[in-house]
Amino acid sequence: MNLIAVDLDGTLLNERNEISKTNLESIKSAQANGVEVVIATGRAHFDVQSIFETTGINTWIIGANGATIHRPNGELFHSTSINKNDAIDVLRWLEQENFYYEILSNQSIFTPKKGRDLLAVEIDKVISANKEVSIDDLQAAVNKQFSQYGFSVIDSYQDLIDYDIDFYNVLAFSFHQEKLQKGWAHFEQFEGLSIVKSAQNNFELEHKNASKGNALKMLTNKLNVDLTNTAAVGDSFNDISMLKLAGRSAAMGNAPKEIQDYCNEITLSNTEDGVAHFIYSLI
Repeated sequence: MNLIAVDLDGTLLNERNEISKTNLESIKSAQANGVEVVIATGRAHFDVQSIFETTGINTWIIGANGATIHRPNGELFHSTSINKNDAIDVLRWLEQENFYYEILSNQSIFTPKKGRDLLAVEIDKVISANKEVSIDDLQAAVNKQFSQYGFSVIDSYQDLIDYDIDFYNVLAFSFHQEKLQKGWAHFEQFEGLSIVKSAQNNFELEHKNASKGNALKMLTNKLNVDLTNTAAVGDSFNDISMLKLAGRSAAMGNAPKEIQDYCNEITLSNTEDGVAHFIYSLI
């Protein structure tokens, strides 16, 4: 095995959004055995770097669901941006429909000032409509979203029209499934964009050529690694492209059945060091 691609949320990160000591040690063991470990995530590369900052581990990073590839030293190797006019059209619609959104760019994660208030209103509506719902679960989903590193607050998407930035990814978040379905139906008609889901309460938009699978293929070409000698592990729908491409694939024990069906095997859950279990079976 020459290369292992590892998803972050729901995979390498546990329920506290932390990387366990066991998982960290497995990555170090893989690297010590000459295996290239790649973090493949929907997060921004600078957010990933902040997570690994104190671990002593440096890896290639496939970020923004494949829109970016960064070298272990942090330098940008490749990027695929959303056309700026397409991005502005997306953001205009999301604001009109009162979505909380995030824009992953080469500079920051931009989010609207009123975004957190929108989510607070949604939480109140969900609780009012369903007294059985767990307030802690709702708040945990919000806290996870806000735990990312690199936020910049804007008044509106219009603040970005004259900015010279690269739009890598746009994430829309809502606790209302009907609202998400409406957004999905609207944006899947955009020919220049791809749409994926990385969690129950979101959808994400990238350039049509951006995916974890395409980024993995580009990286293996760069590193002269045969895809048959690669492995990938993940838990969500934005992982499918790389899970299908890798020579050996594992779904997390906490992954939906649809994801597990794409994989060669199922490892333990993200609360049971499933990544370490998979890595040690490969080295």
